[in-house]
Amino acid sequence: METTIKPLMVPWDFTKVAEYALEHAAKIARIDGNPVYLAHIARRKDEVNKLKATLDAYAAEAFNKFSIKPKAIVRYGSIFTSIGEIADELDAEMVVMGTHGIRGLQKLTGSWALKVIVSSKVPFVTVQAPPSDNSFRNIVVPVDFRKEDKEKVNWLIYLNKHFNSKIHIIKPDKSDKRLLRGVSNNILFAKKMLDKRNVEYDIITAPGKRSFAKETIEYAVQIKADLMVIMTTKNIGLSDYIMGADEQYIIANSAGIPVMSINPRIGVTTGGFAAMGG
Repeated sequence: METTIKPLMVPWDFTKVAEYALEHAAKIARIDGNPVYLAHIARRKDEVNKLKATLDAYAAEAFNKFSIKPKAIVRYGSIFTSIGEIADELDAEMVVMGTHGIRGLQKLTGSWALKVIVSSKVPFVTVQAPPSDNSFRNIVVPVDFRKEDKEKVNWLIYLNKHFNSKIHIIKPDKSDKRLLRGVSNNILFAKKMLDKRNVEYDIITAPGKRSFAKETIEYAVQIKADLMVIMTTKNIGLSDYIMGADEQYIIANSAGIPVMSINPRIGVTTGGFAAMGG
């Protein structure tokens, strides 16, 4: 991981969950002194100046609440592209975004969160509630057979360094030899890297009685996890956004556990999160 201190970005829609996201971002920023940006996407061009003034005023008040002074960005565009574009332009460390989860009439809105997340190369941390006292102490990480799954390991090391996190790796119960070999390779890689950095971890195998996504959440609830870390799938189709891909099921988990979603880098072979058994 680079040592340069990069900004944190919080998509801002003037809702309570956006404030929860800012609270999380402030807690992270206080460790390394990351600058924080609030980014609002205006639906109309003629609203930009007015919304910028409103957001500037909120940012000025944020110091009293969170002891940080975020900068405000307001841009006309689509949330599905502009949030990712701004994050990439800022070269953000991560985006911390509030989500309402999937409940009742919010199901359709909630399912589109994944489309926002995959619009950027920057990892997203989605939250549904204020940060806990434990911060990100216990982290659940589902590991599958995909080669790009290894990309999560550097972020696990980063989280351990900043939050003294314990990593709880959960792997699927696979009988297919090819898939089992891929899972085993990823586990061996993770163990080697985590051992090298003296990161505390354990490894369990999911029961295999339900989808891997569901059993991942159940395990996270069981150990009172503070965060789940997942990889997103490349080239997610329209049906995944509407019906809800496995990633979205975890992101919008009913337990309200924060989720870090890491987008695969270009050029890394993909196998698909759905192939995990979800």
